[in-house]
Amino acid sequence: MRGRSEGGKKKPVIVLLCVASVVLVFVYLFFGSSNHKAIEYGRKLGLGGDDDDSTKKDDTSSSFYVEDVVGNGFTPRSFPVCDDRHSELIPCLDRNLIYQMRLKLDLSLMEHYERHCPPPERRFNCLIPPPPGYKIPIKWPKSRDEVWKVNIPHTHLAHEKSDQNWMVVKGEKINFPGGGTHFHYGADKYIASMANMLNFPNNVLNNGGRLRTFLDVGCGVASFGGYLLASEIMTMSLAPNDVHQNQIQFALERGIPAYLGVLGTKRLPYPSRSFELAHCSRCRIDWLQRDGILLLELDRVLRPGGYFAYSSPEAYAQDEEDLRIWREMSALVGRMCWTIAAKRNQTVIWQKPLTNDCYLGREPGTQPPLCNSDSDPDAVYGVNMEACITQYSDHDHKTKGSGLAPWPARLTSPPPRLADFGYSTDIFEKDTETWRQRVDTYWDLLSPKIQSDTVRNIMDMKASMGSFAAALKEKDVWVMNVVPEDGPNTLKLIYDRGLMGAVHSWCEAFSTYPRTYDLLHAWDIISDIKKRGCSAEDLLLEMDRILRPSGFILIRDKQSVVDLVKKYLKALHWEAVETKTASESDQDSDNVILIVQKKLWLTSESLRDLE
Repeated sequence: MRGRSEGGKKKPVIVLLCVASVVLVFVYLFFGSSNHKAIEYGRKLGLGGDDDDSTKKDDTSSSFYVEDVVGNGFTPRSFPVCDDRHSELIPCLDRNLIYQMRLKLDLSLMEHYERHCPPPERRFNCLIPPPPGYKIPIKWPKSRDEVWKVNIPHTHLAHEKSDQNWMVVKGEKINFPGGGTHFHYGADKYIASMANMLNFPNNVLNNGGRLRTFLDVGCGVASFGGYLLASEIMTMSLAPNDVHQNQIQFALERGIPAYLGVLGTKRLPYPSRSFELAHCSRCRIDWLQRDGILLLELDRVLRPGGYFAYSSPEAYAQDEEDLRIWREMSALVGRMCWTIAAKRNQTVIWQKPLTNDCYLGREPGTQPPLCNSDSDPDAVYGVNMEACITQYSDHDHKTKGSGLAPWPARLTSPPPRLADFGYSTDIFEKDTETWRQRVDTYWDLLSPKIQSDTVRNIMDMKASMGSFAAALKEKDVWVMNVVPEDGPNTLKLIYDRGLMGAVHSWCEAFSTYPRTYDLLHAWDIISDIKKRGCSAEDLLLEMDRILRPSGFILIRDKQSVVDLVKKYLKALHWEAVETKTASESDQDSDNVILIVQKKLWLTSESLRDLE
């Protein structure tokens, strides 16, 4: 009897404790969601957990939303914060997603380094936290040579490549002496040597502005591209998210143009005839595989008369295996009509022909074949590579080259490929002037908030002909010009102007690390994505992911879109800086300009680490 009596007294206490626990959990989720360490990746947020029933998720019933009576909708009170271990999450290049979805990929073809985006029910819908102790990045040009270690706390390469001067850890910073696998004594000396090999004036690799756009494959930490900027050469530094930890993240933190990508099975996101020079310094790529398909992809993106600079043991043939590779590679490029422009020590520089004459003069049945006439060399988004040679257009064949003006005149000269879109010179010139005026307005609105070195990495999310970027020529910035994959592929005009960019669909995440851009320009991009039936909320979270803390977003869109974004400001930790109606004289006079700034916030774990 005594035992039953004591049990009866304990029962109400246990019930009360359970109720109190439930209440505390609810309060924690409701009020603390913006600061807690987070909700487990892949669970409750549609992030890809195996036992996650994400298809039943209803965002509007979530405790993170409150009813917006005026707008007949829901406004987010806050977004949850992703787990700290996802501070470097790249949704479409996430190894965890590949494992969870059990994708059957051919590792020998590098498919696991290509884009594999999560389906809608597995997308993250939380804010990516900065790493503990994150600092506002060092400003350009100092950032070329040093970054805060705490922002990218990976020192593996400093030890692995210690004899090659890639990077050196010094106290709170990581320094970049400018070395590389084949240029231990500095990228500047290596670049000058290449220019000397080609007999360019003053040993400057831009050859009087004739060489402007480069592609560096397997770029390491992008010192080659970083040192080329002094010669007014823009380099797209390309590398996968592989065992060489965070090389592209280091490049972007330094303020050097870079993109996560790989030569695998899909075409690179660049149109044909985009680059004057491609570069591979010990990039460990098997160029002979699959009938030379990877070398043929480089051939596709090189301009008439373009160069491929190759620094590798095969170029100076030290042993039997190197000799075999050299002989086979030489035979392959010979059948591709490439010739040796220069060869010295460890480096060979091949050159493409200026016309179609060599292609048309080959013996019948010569491999690799010419591409079919119905194959579009500019179709790139998700398109498989082809093991064939892309011939030049009639224009390029007749002019014996691309017909481009030297830099910087080519920035404002009408590109020859305007005719591909039916655009006239007058349309091009008006577009250039329109965006010059708009950029002047943007900078006037930003002036209370920025100094000359405040922004370095800029992205134009809907670049059209690249006139936004062209208007920024006198600023010490570079622009990643993004052309939506479902519109006119004007990216070839952008490259013809001597600018950089990639084709992309904003229904998916961009191939970059978090916190890599200082400023995003979103012109009608939110309106466009809503028309496609994709989620504007997902896009806002993606913009937050790639924007650096304290960075800015220039939104130029309809009033209804601006009103929508304003509902999310608090949840995203964004702050409205300025709102302005477009000028009546502007052709987008019905648009509104909203400038927002991302606040620097830290998770509770980060704050504890700082303490």
